[in-house]
Amino acid sequence: MPIATFVNAAAIILGSLMGVLLGRNFPDRVRTIVYQGIGLCVLVIGLDMALQYDNIILVVFSVLLGAVTGELLKLDEKMTSFGNWLKTRIKSKDDRFTDGFVTASLIFCIGSMAILGSIDEGIRGDRTILLTKSILDGFISIPLAATYGIGVLFSALPIILYQGSITIAASQSQAFFSPEIITQITSVGGLLIMGIGLSLLDIKKVNVTNLLPALFYVVLFTMIMT
Repeated sequence: MPIATFVNAAAIILGSLMGVLLGRNFPDRVRTIVYQGIGLCVLVIGLDMALQYDNIILVVFSVLLGAVTGELLKLDEKMTSFGNWLKTRIKSKDDRFTDGFVTASLIFCIGSMAILGSIDEGIRGDRTILLTKSILDGFISIPLAATYGIGVLFSALPIILYQGSITIAASQSQAFFSPEIITQITSVGGLLIMGIGLSLLDIKKVNVTNLLPALFYVVLFTMIMT
């Protein structure tokens, strides 16, 4: 049972509600500097993760094939459509709802703590990493929601699906998650997080959603090589 994932989702919901309330009192210049601060932090976190690779060639090929696959599948359009559907369902009039949902979902889901924490809970029943991540995500969601609005709150849904699935899969197939696979996933995930940081800082718009299949390819290639 992915209990820590539900705690993580609850922390995001609580932080988002606080952010929405605070955001109404933030002047535009404060929103801007907070936005830039988040971008810098995300960029550094991504860089630290990306440099943990064991085999850079596998990382490169995974990202390239992932990009092609994501473009062919039009994952960004599907995720945006889902965000717009949610916006319609809750009758939100927030112009940044979908941007907030997509950005927050990517930040919270793509990361070593999400992967390692879910695996730890599934294999050993150790929830330490995910509970720590819950605290961090709760605080991060405050400035995100202050900037993007209520859409950030609904990123709790992908968190439940993503981390919960990894936890359940890990509990059923412990031998699959080798140290090599975890390291390579972390590296690719770091590159994707760097893409989010670049987008947040308006340096370069990176379509991170269409790069998500790279996580599948790096697992496949690492299994073949090891």
